[in-house]
Amino acid sequence: MKEVTLEELSSPGCHSCKAFQEFWSATASQFPNVKYREVSVVTPEGMEMAGKYGIFASPGIIINGELFSTGGFNKDKLLAKLRELSQ
Repeated sequence: MKEVTLEELSSPGCHSCKAFQEFWSATASQFPNVKYREVSVVTPEGMEMAGKYGIFASPGIIINGELFSTGGFNKDKLLAKLRELSQ
């Protein structure tokens, strides 16, 4: 299984971010090869990521250094992408 990096650019009080975190907590065990980390947009690193990827809505989901989605996420598409990259 290939290692996959999943990053979430979140913002304080973001309901979609909380939904993503709850979804990932429930799903993470299916993907032991995925390294997840959350970065807050209010940190210097978060601000840099927002600029680099052009993220204007949270959460920003970045997979292996490529922007996957902003302002929400499609669970089925996300799982399909992670499965594809894991092979």
